[in-house]
Amino acid sequence: MSTTAETIEPGLSAAEVAQRVAEGKVNSMPDRSGRSVADIVRANVFTRINAILGVLFAIVAFTGSLINGLFGLLIIANSTIGIVQEIRAKRTLDKLAIVGQTRPRVRRDGEVVEVAPDEVVLDDIIEIGAGDQIVVDGEVIEATALDVDESLLTGEADPIDKDPGAQVMSGSFVVAGGGAYRATKVGADAYAAQLAAEASKFTLVSSELRSGIDQILRVITWLLIPAGILTIVNQLFISENGLKQALLGMVAALVPMVPEGLVLMTSIAFAVGVVRLGQRQCLVNELPAIEGLARVNVVCADKTGTLTENGMRLSELRVVGNDSPELAGEVLAALAAHDPRPNASMIAVAEAYPTPPSWTVSAIKPFTSATKWSGISFVDEAGADVGNWLIGAPDVLLDPAGDTAQLASDIGATGLRVLLLARTDVPVDTEPADGVVAPGAVTPVGLVVLEQRVRPDARGTIDYFEQQHVAVKVISGDNARSVGAVAESLGLGSADTSVDARKLPEEEGELADVVEHGITFGRVRPDQKRAMVKALQSRDNTVAMTGDGVNDVLALKDADIGVAMGSGSSAARSVAQIVLLDNKFATLPYVVGEGRRVIGNIERVSNLFLTKTVYAVLLALFVGVGGVLGRLFDSDPLSYPFQPIHVTISAWFTIGIPAFVLSLAPNNERARRGFVRRVLLQAVPNGIIVGLCTFVTYVIVNPGGPGVEVGGDAVDLSPAQTQAATASLMTLIAIAVYVLAVVARPYNWWKVLLLAVSAGAYVLIFAWPFTQDLFHLDSSNWTMNSVALTSAAVGIVLVEAVSRVVPRWIASHGSPAEHSVEVGEASAV
Repeated sequence: MSTTAETIEPGLSAAEVAQRVAEGKVNSMPDRSGRSVADIVRANVFTRINAILGVLFAIVAFTGSLINGLFGLLIIANSTIGIVQEIRAKRTLDKLAIVGQTRPRVRRDGEVVEVAPDEVVLDDIIEIGAGDQIVVDGEVIEATALDVDESLLTGEADPIDKDPGAQVMSGSFVVAGGGAYRATKVGADAYAAQLAAEASKFTLVSSELRSGIDQILRVITWLLIPAGILTIVNQLFISENGLKQALLGMVAALVPMVPEGLVLMTSIAFAVGVVRLGQRQCLVNELPAIEGLARVNVVCADKTGTLTENGMRLSELRVVGNDSPELAGEVLAALAAHDPRPNASMIAVAEAYPTPPSWTVSAIKPFTSATKWSGISFVDEAGADVGNWLIGAPDVLLDPAGDTAQLASDIGATGLRVLLLARTDVPVDTEPADGVVAPGAVTPVGLVVLEQRVRPDARGTIDYFEQQHVAVKVISGDNARSVGAVAESLGLGSADTSVDARKLPEEEGELADVVEHGITFGRVRPDQKRAMVKALQSRDNTVAMTGDGVNDVLALKDADIGVAMGSGSSAARSVAQIVLLDNKFATLPYVVGEGRRVIGNIERVSNLFLTKTVYAVLLALFVGVGGVLGRLFDSDPLSYPFQPIHVTISAWFTIGIPAFVLSLAPNNERARRGFVRRVLLQAVPNGIIVGLCTFVTYVIVNPGGPGVEVGGDAVDLSPAQTQAATASLMTLIAIAVYVLAVVARPYNWWKVLLLAVSAGAYVLIFAWPFTQDLFHLDSSNWTMNSVALTSAAVGIVLVEAVSRVVPRWIASHGSPAEHSVEVGEASAV
């Protein structure tokens, strides 16, 4: 339908616009990218680990010995990494939203002006043309062959013909024709905004590493209370130190119990993974998201925009008339080259036939959604008639009962798109007779078979997930057979087994059965996508959802991991944890690989940190109880053996530097459930061994006296006290280095070098007079040293025994998920 100048509406006046703005009837948009900066800062600062360290730092600050409170810097480090990364992701999303923002053309006071989307008001008249986005819901008032693509909202790939009176929804865009519409719903009332609002509540991605570490910290929080009380009683009343020295002694005993470096190492490992993925144009909104995808066992992939590109590909030209294939090819090249407004189908034809003949257009009839065909009449260079050619829907141009129409229908049933190339005996701009769609007598020449262009890297990605035993399900709003045909070309299901979502059961149990066994699903509504994700999760599946449209938003949010395409809607990008900026589905295996690296390496370093926690708790308890018993039986007092500097150096080369290196190392072990259980089964026995052997050494070599004073004013300790502390520290470090050696297996050259450097550094620290004086050590008493080395040898043997027994016990008593994957099994990405 064409609209004459007399019927064009002038739009709102400036006064009417101002009135609507005052009434709040404006297209105000919510925050584009989920959490605010304040929310991000709050979530990263107010954590359990920061609370524990903050209390301990406050105690140290009270004593005035700030040098002993340097561990408080970890609060800043732990918080900063998470804050910087999440704000970076937020700003990137905001920039993407602004870059992709369209500026609608609005009629006001009889003139057409461009405004920002958030300046559109209710009842505005908005002009649209090919390529324009519909920014608010509205009613079409003018239309000239207007076709609107609603695939981002409904998943339906075919454009929808819109006549005056038809409704258009925000989030869709014009693919052909032009017209104008009146804004009927703006801001939060618009369809796309309603979907986005329902998904706007921010939810953190589930992280077993994060929740496991938090669970461990909860236990440690309760252990700190009795250990702290016992330590301060021992320091203050039994060893008769002053208040400040007693408090510093308590902190010196408690700080090693807190695996503060574990949280930092986890954040660093995640952050490095984010940087690596950023180099592959993958934006991670939340640090633990890469871990989550490594645990996924079901990937729900949207077809349009994920597995297929936004375009068509010519699959076949099947000649059905008496004309040669060469002539049919020339005609198609000429039609595509001279089409004034080519759609996706004609663009595909032009790519297949890029060299048109030197023909001239004598008549043309553009494509419209109403007629479903277009046509051009050509003459050659000599002016001779080359024919009148039509291309369009076979079921429109032909008798549906004819052989050619039936063949086209059979091909179309496989999910392919079919166009008819035909000739007519009159110029194409001739008005057709009443009741006839096309002018003249239509003679079929060939069937143009088109298929959606599958991403070239999609097959490799699907194969990768199959090798990793990750099920891929294709969920789309498009025709079920079309979805099945595309998936079949990737080795997933078939067009015959594709499920039409309009027939899906609504009861969750029955839906879960269908979704779990099905592979491809078509005609899926947005609410059904969400229900399907929940149904899969109800069967203990970890589900990732990929998508690019507003119709995917709810499912993206509810999935364990949401993956959005960078070219998709801003709403989809906002709720997803991972955004593929280059729109490549093939990036996902690299995300899985980074997740595996993080999970495997953090599990390794967790063993180191939690071993330290266990032996620190045991030492505090043993010394505290020993001190109390010593006072009761009137024997020598037994106070905490180490100064803060001893606690510091004991972690340098047994945990700190090695943990940092190991957390960044390559690691392709498959993600497994049961992180806390596996780590504790290794760390608790190792920690008991280290703590017990160190305590035994200290009890044997303890020279008596008032004990070692921790922090505060300088104190000249007796040589025997310093030697006893050195021997005890020697036992502790020797066994801790061997724990590191066990954790680092299997060995390669850089791990051997790491172990050699760690052991060599401690030999230097204990042997060099300068470092002995600097760190308050004295290794000259070989009677004590021999006790220390004997205890260390016993401890090393026990650690080795634990390293051999525990994995076998886990394998025989673990969950089915753990049975399926052996420790050390590698899978190349």
